[in-house]
Amino acid sequence: MQTVLPIILAIIAGLCVATQTPSNAMLARSTGSLWLAASISFGGGTALVVAAWLLIDRTPLATARQAPPWAWIGGLYGAFFVAAVAFAAPRLGLALTLTLTVAAQLTAAVIFDHFGLLGLDRTAITLPRLIGVGLILTGVLLVRR
Repeated sequence: MQTVLPIILAIIAGLCVATQTPSNAMLARSTGSLWLAASISFGGGTALVVAAWLLIDRTPLATARQAPPWAWIGGLYGAFFVAAVAFAAPRLGLALTLTLTVAAQLTAAVIFDHFGLLGLDRTAITLPRLIGVGLILTGVLLVRR
């Protein structure tokens, strides 16, 4: 069960991204504003995580001071992602947009793991990992056709 739960949550997270992207794109199209749509999306997400923090966790806010400065900007990456895919999906299609983002994520992840960047444990780049990245990149090309 220790490895099953993270796998299940990762799969659900992937399904959420696949659903979130067209939802945000439709909201941007309906409102005529990418930025309003992203704001609404993040407002809802913020309300959910704050409620979960208050109801479930309640870790004191002061503990966040212990995090390194670069750890404080994670939300900026998420905001860019939401806005970028909401913009790209109607123009490229959902499948191509998401395969491009997955390819970029996996490529960056292999590099981050290899060098132990951003506080990660080092995991060497191996031939199977390179083949996996190559297959994802090939998938991008196939989805694009």
